[in-house]
Amino acid sequence: MALYNFKRVQPIPPANDFLDIVLSKTQRKTPTVIHKQYKIGRIRQFYMRKVKFTQETFDEKLKSILDDFPKLDDIHPFYSDLMNVLYDKDHYKLALGQINTARHLIDQVGKEYVRLLKFGDSLYRCKMLKKAALGRMATILKRQKDSLLYLEQVRQHLARLPSIDPNTRTLLVCGYPNVGKSSFMNKITRADVDVQPYAFTTKSLFVGHMDYKYLRWQVIDTPGVLDHPLEQMNTIEMQSVTALAHLRACIMFFIDLSEQCGYSVVDQIKLYHNIKPLFVNKPTFIVINKIDIMRPENLPAEEQAMLNEISEKDGVQIIQLSCFTDEGVMNARNVACEKLLTARVDFKLRGSKINDVINKIHLAEPIARDDIPRPPFIPEGVKKDKPKFDLNDPKRNKLERDLETENGGPGVYNINLKKKYLLKIPEWKSDIIPEIMDSKNIADFFDPDIEEKLDALEREEERLMAENHYDSEEEMMDSEEEEIQKAANVIREKKKLIVQAHRARKMMKNRPIMPRTAITKSINEMEKKLGELGLDTSEIRARSQTRKRKRSESVGDEIVRESSRVSRVRSASESRDRSVSGMRDVKQKNESEKQKKFAQRKPNRFAKVGESDRRITSKKPKHLYSSKSTIGKKDWR
Repeated sequence: MALYNFKRVQPIPPANDFLDIVLSKTQRKTPTVIHKQYKIGRIRQFYMRKVKFTQETFDEKLKSILDDFPKLDDIHPFYSDLMNVLYDKDHYKLALGQINTARHLIDQVGKEYVRLLKFGDSLYRCKMLKKAALGRMATILKRQKDSLLYLEQVRQHLARLPSIDPNTRTLLVCGYPNVGKSSFMNKITRADVDVQPYAFTTKSLFVGHMDYKYLRWQVIDTPGVLDHPLEQMNTIEMQSVTALAHLRACIMFFIDLSEQCGYSVVDQIKLYHNIKPLFVNKPTFIVINKIDIMRPENLPAEEQAMLNEISEKDGVQIIQLSCFTDEGVMNARNVACEKLLTARVDFKLRGSKINDVINKIHLAEPIARDDIPRPPFIPEGVKKDKPKFDLNDPKRNKLERDLETENGGPGVYNINLKKKYLLKIPEWKSDIIPEIMDSKNIADFFDPDIEEKLDALEREEERLMAENHYDSEEEMMDSEEEEIQKAANVIREKKKLIVQAHRARKMMKNRPIMPRTAITKSINEMEKKLGELGLDTSEIRARSQTRKRKRSESVGDEIVRESSRVSRVRSASESRDRSVSGMRDVKQKNESEKQKKFAQRKPNRFAKVGESDRRITSKKPKHLYSSKSTIGKKDWR
């Protein structure tokens, strides 16, 4: 049934909304920024990606529409004819064909413009090609607005159709309008079909479900059918005819003898004869409804004869019921279900499949090995005619239920699952531990002298304790424990030192380092450090005590100032813009920029980086010209 659930078809937006969805997705899912100073290859790739993504989005969405809608050639003939009645098969196929054509055209446009974009020589040209590609795709889609609108209406109507399984057990209720079909369906199923006292209340097929013999059944309520030719039937009546023609169901043709439906009994019988060809090879019943008002016995003789003729000639059973008083409703349901089950079994046996199965079945019979007769053995207890099981018989065999009642009832009595075990020794049934190896239990390996041995061992232990045999061992154990404790303390101390050293190294590694000019070192510290390295420090103390001359002091300061000035000039020259070096004023600089751009114009036209760019992107663009040449010269190579 899930195969024909049309509620899963996705909604189809109108053409303009469809276009907005695709273009907004392209804007969201692709890059949006491009500059003219980018390399031409990057610019081409940018716009090619836009065109490809748009084409793939169109293709994906149109393909989903084609896949969601059912294909009339692949579904059950019942649904195929029903869709033809409701939506016109030709119009439906034409709409899907136009959507498929639009999909192929959009794919072709996308591939064509991607090929052209490979040879775009500027940002403007690539942009215009992209714009043209998206415009042509949008134009193709807008032409399909009528098809999209029609398919959306079909989708909405398909979602309202009931889910009918053409192959399951089905009761099909049919007849003239207002004869009580919907009332009968409401009685036997959980469906809630609208019931009104006027004709054509039911305008489409309704499905209800019920359970009979632990099986799920579907009951289909069809719209009323009038007695006129097939060409004159409207859409409502054609739905009933389609169901009668294609569903393998039990047909229940309702007749209203009271004529409250507005049609005479003769007209109803004529309708039965007209649509009787649709009932071929299907179990059929004539259901006489509203017997609380009129019964078949009270009919005129002519009408009774017509009903009896149908029953005798066609072999159709007549069932009487009243939906108002519920008389005969469940009996009609049960009879129809039994008849349909029998018909389905007969249909399966009548086919060729049963012959194939029978050919595969082989009955094996043993061959006699000697002439000794071996008659079948029947125990004496079976030969005796025992009466049927009686709860009041005191000599009957006790059941587990009786044992449960005698031993405290449910929750107290625990069934013994081992009492019917067939073991060599009956006492083995109550063994707690089962057999483990060679038909032996663990108890079989038990040593009977183990208790005596245990007592002897305990007496020996008491004697050794009385002789103070364990005191020396305890002293030895105490000395060993003290040594182990000392060694453990030493290990702990070393571990602490290692952790502290690691933390100190880590802290020094992450500490802020001050500049050398801010670090002050005294002469004493320098002497100490050099002395540790094994160097002579006598001259350092003597030189530090000699007085400095003023002239040397001033010369040193002048040298320092000169070096700082040179470094400042050098840093300024490094940060200066070389493009303006040698320019007199801003006017001369602007003129230089203008000349530079003018000189770069020709390389830009050929997608060159500069004058030194000697690359040729495509020497022979054969794929641009092949299969497209017109009548004329072929000297373009």
